[in-house]
Amino acid sequence: MPELAEVEYYKRRWEPSLGERVVSVSLHEQNRIFRGTPTAALASQIKGTRFQQALTHGKQMVFRFGVRGWVGIHLGMAGKLLREPTASYVPHKHDHLVIQTGKACLVFRDTRYFGRVLWFYGKEDPPWWAHRGPDILSPQFSHAYFDRILDKRPGSPIKPLLLNQDAFPGIGNWMADEILWRAAIHPATRTRRLDPNDRRILYAKTREVCRAAMKVIAPDWSTPPKTWLFTHRWKDGGTCPKTGEPLLRIEVGGRTTCFSPARQGAKPKG
Repeated sequence: MPELAEVEYYKRRWEPSLGERVVSVSLHEQNRIFRGTPTAALASQIKGTRFQQALTHGKQMVFRFGVRGWVGIHLGMAGKLLREPTASYVPHKHDHLVIQTGKACLVFRDTRYFGRVLWFYGKEDPPWWAHRGPDILSPQFSHAYFDRILDKRPGSPIKPLLLNQDAFPGIGNWMADEILWRAAIHPATRTRRLDPNDRRILYAKTREVCRAAMKVIAPDWSTPPKTWLFTHRWKDGGTCPKTGEPLLRIEVGGRTTCFSPARQGAKPKG
């Protein structure tokens, strides 16, 4: 599933059309991607407006059309955003939303139907966008804020806590593994077992990985360097790029987790 930087990458695919006027909208109105969304209102109310703004928060995207129109998109497992020249665009059966301007077609394509399209019409922020925590790279995501998150969940293993989108927007499976590997913390360690030094390092590595992902992946989907855990974690037989020892794959909080016993410990701390 796309994470922080991948979502930013796809948001940028539509940005060249900022300022363009919507000519037409086509969509698969009966598709589960539009569950609960008023598709007729979306198609009619967006037509004739200009594409004004593109924003991300964690794994969420929102695109504003005119003053009142808000299109929210969740990519799901396989969703992607495309921008194709209007003159050469060829519809694909999995193009569930196509917003056409005079210059380009803004496309949401999802071959696995796990994504979601939302619509809100109003001057205020949509309810599904208004109530969100601070971005991890924002000044509001301070060390004190991070400590409060951990203090509220003392019995939680740290890996599933990092996947909590209300607390850590944008962090998914590979990013959580990368953070804990860099911090040298076993993924099943419970938050109450983290001492002040562990917390300091974990906070720093959380922001470090988010910042690095935005720099490396977001602009053009580049593959991270081999010094990252990322390039070694995807299949059995990988080795830790820091120790050269084998990586291990276990399940923590219902999610497959890759870690380095030699670096992060064979067992959780405490």
